[in-house]
Amino acid sequence: MFQVNNLSMIYDVNTDSKTYALKGIDLSLPDKGLIGIIGPSGSGKSTLMYCLSTLKEPTEGSIVYNDIEITGVTGSERERLRRREFGFIFQKHYLVPYMSALDNVMVASVDGRSDTVAKASGLLTELGLSEKEFSKKPAKLSGGQCQRIAIARAMINDPKVLFADEPTASLDHANAFNVMSMLKKYSEERLVIVITHDRSILKDADRVIEIWDGEISK
Repeated sequence: MFQVNNLSMIYDVNTDSKTYALKGIDLSLPDKGLIGIIGPSGSGKSTLMYCLSTLKEPTEGSIVYNDIEITGVTGSERERLRRREFGFIFQKHYLVPYMSALDNVMVASVDGRSDTVAKASGLLTELGLSEKEFSKKPAKLSGGQCQRIAIARAMINDPKVLFADEPTASLDHANAFNVMSMLKKYSEERLVIVITHDRSILKDADRVIEIWDGEISK
């Protein structure tokens, strides 16, 4: 699904003190499975995710996704990929404050299907929210509940690739385990990429990629 060749992200590129966030990354990723990308803060793991998902443009190298060179596509094509094929879970939930939990999930739906309410409700239930919490706004919910709503929102369109940047950072142990179980199940048919510094949540990963100082550890 992804073929990455000689990928670099360089800051201060026109100065003598270049900073490499990524340096010469070569990587192949399949069309399904749970892939963990792990490394300390500042190692480049999140930058790699942003490049794969078209949120950042690399300085050098290429990324091919399903036979499409995505480092060279137009802005509208990037937007289509992000809405139709990619799903995102970030450390911060970025929920719409004036919308209910259920509406925050449904607002991301791109097809307007008649079963969207049922699907959104099912995802929230599977993630441990009760029906009475569906109508609550983010300010009335805990940080962990808001993060689970954001996870449901990321899954509402059945994306082919789910990018998760520290998805369990705000969750207690039980809910973190539940979320990772859901992501593992989802990865049976789709590709799930989890960025983390916590190796314990990757115990069921199909592959773990370690990054140090912008390079994949051999």
